Amino acid sequence: MTALLSPADPTAVVATMPATYSSVTMPTTRAADRSSDRSSDRTSDRASDRASDRASSRASDRAESERLAAGFVRGDEESFALVYRRWGALVYSLAARSLGDAREAEDVAQQTFLAAWRGRHGYHALRGPLPGWLVGIARRKIADAHAARSRRTELAAAHAARESADAPGTAEPPEAALDRVLVSQELRKLPPVQRDILRLAFFDDLTHVQIAERTGLPLGTVKSHARRAMARIRRSMTDGPAADSSAA
Repeated sequence: MTALLSPADPTAVVATMPATYSSVTMPTTRAADRSSDRSSDRTSDRASDRASDRASSRASDRAESERLAAGFVRGDEESFALVYRRWGALVYSLAARSLGDAREAEDVAQQTFLAAWRGRHGYHALRGPLPGWLVGIARRKIADAHAARSRRTELAAAHAARESADAPGTAEPPEAALDRVLVSQELRKLPPVQRDILRLAFFDDLTHVQIAERTGLPLGTVKSHARRAMARIRRSMTDGPAADSSAA
């Protein structure tokens, strides 16, 4: 043992040292640790930068929204146009999901922004952001659209029943009776222009000429809309039973 530790034989001392303490492995381990630390620091820096960018973007977006809201309330038409461009899609998507009709959704979106513009002095920033206020108006307009749809259906059914009761002994052309039944069931599925023309024809008993005068549409356009609407209703009713039987 004494001979192994003798200063005269230093190589023997080195040979007895554990491998982890060798002069070769120690610098390598320290270099790996430093590399790992630098990598961790870079990852942390990138995460911090992204969080900072998101916070800055939110702050900028909030400031822009507040600026638009202030101009909107003042009655600045350019601000109103920017408000519509920025949040029009939000209002339209809410209406489309609820109503299931693209044209009705467009009508509701226009009604929402028109009502907002007329009642802009009722908006107060302290009560919440402008988009939330617009959504509240949109929900009321959507509810109104559903109610109007129900009233139209009920009115069509009542009209058909009244016509039948007024002339119980007269033989009515089957096509005319069928038309009223079809209208009461299918009217709500039509595009707004066609739906309005049939409503004026069936519910207000207006002629095509009178409908053209009432709506400002050319007479030929009124006739073509009425013809396409009735063809679409008949096709829908004709295809319905066949589709049901094939599905069964």
